[in-house]
Parts: sequence; structure tokens; C-alpha cells
Amino acid sequence: MENKVNVFLFGKKYQVPESLTIMKAMEYAGYKLVRGCGCRNGFCGACSTIYRIQGQQELKTCLACQTKVEEGMYVATLPFFPLVKKVYDVEKISPEAQIMMQLYPEIYSCVGCNACTKSCTQGLNVMQYIAFAQRGDFENCAEESFDCVMCGVCSSRCPAGISHPQVAVLARRLYGKYLAPKSEHLEKRVAEINNGDYTKLLEDVMNKPVEELKELYNHREIEK
Repeated sequence: MENKVNVFLFGKKYQVPESLTIMKAMEYAGYKLVRGCGCRNGFCGACSTIYRIQGQQELKTCLACQTKVEEGMYVATLPFFPLVKKVYDVEKISPEAQIMMQLYPEIYSCVGCNACTKSCTQGLNVMQYIAFAQRGDFENCAEESFDCVMCGVCSSRCPAGISHPQVAVLARRLYGKYLAPKSEHLEKRVAEINNGDYTKLLEDVMNKPVEELKELYNHREIEK
């Protein structure tokens, strides 16, 4: 028999195998997850979770699909956190510092408590990328926030009410649209597609029987 641990899911006590993640433990306990779960591999951020270990004071954050259960774990999930999402047309804004002041002025109310960084499920330096955003340094903000999965835990812990993931998205969009070096190879390929250079090739592939497609796939030439 596998060792079991006592966990508290939404206030109720359950005994579950110690090898399970929080998400699998919830299903083991009988919960049907129709919200608060997505890719189950740590990429979508839908399973943001807060927990505390019995007898400890620290409130911890994680993604339920990645974190294993512990003895005495009290769990509450955050299937949705109401981030402020401003509407803008990336074609009509420019990569200047004042765009952050116009769209997300709350970032200048940051008190430097670092709760956002401490709670980040991806281990990102959230307070640092907000500092980059404040200065209009969109390249470094985009780089520092690149692995954000938009779970919103950082914002749930922020006393200034900053919507950190949305600020990061804006920075990445501005950097990608206006500041990042152009990819000549990509632009050439897009032009070829728009010119119809691959239309016949795609039609031929779509008309092939499944077995032939499998054969082509299994013996395809793979780039090194």
C-alpha cells in the first residue's frame, strides 16, 4: 500500500497517496475538475493555488499540476483572478514610457514589497520586470517576463493592485512589434505563403491517404 498523507481540500480532510500532485489528489478525492485546469503541464497557469502547511505561518503559492501534496496541506485554488485588462490597438500605440502611464498607471504605485516575486509560480523576478516597465525598458521587461503563464497569483498578492501579467503582455507586444530585430527568413517565408508558393503542395498532402501520410511522417528528413 502506498503511503498516504492528510490534506484539506476546500476545508475538508482527505487521505491521498503522497505521490500525487495537488490536481491529481483533488480528482482522487472525487472532485471533477471542469474549471481551474487546462494543459496540466505547467504552461497555461489555470491551476493557480494557494496553500499552507498545518502548523506553519507562511502562505505559499503554486500550480496544482506541478506541486505534490504534503502532510497537513490546506489547499484553496484560484481558478480565476480579475486582472485589469486594458483595451488598446497595438498598431496605434508606440513603444514609449508614457504608454504605461496611460494604460497601467498603478505600476507607479509599487511599494517594493516584493510579494509578487515571492509568490510567482514560475520563479520570475516580477518586481524587476515591473521596474523595467516603469522606465519604458520594454526589451528587458519582455525578456524578464517571458516565462509568465498568466496565472495571476502575483496580482492577488499585490497591495498596489498591479496587474503584472497584463503589463508584461503589453511590453512583449511592443517589443515584438516595434523593437525586436526583423527576421528576414520569416518575412521571406510569409511572402512565399501569401504568394501561393505552397498552395499546391498543401493540397497534395491533404489529398493523400492516411497510411501514406504516416509513411511520409515516419521517414521525413529532420533538420539538425
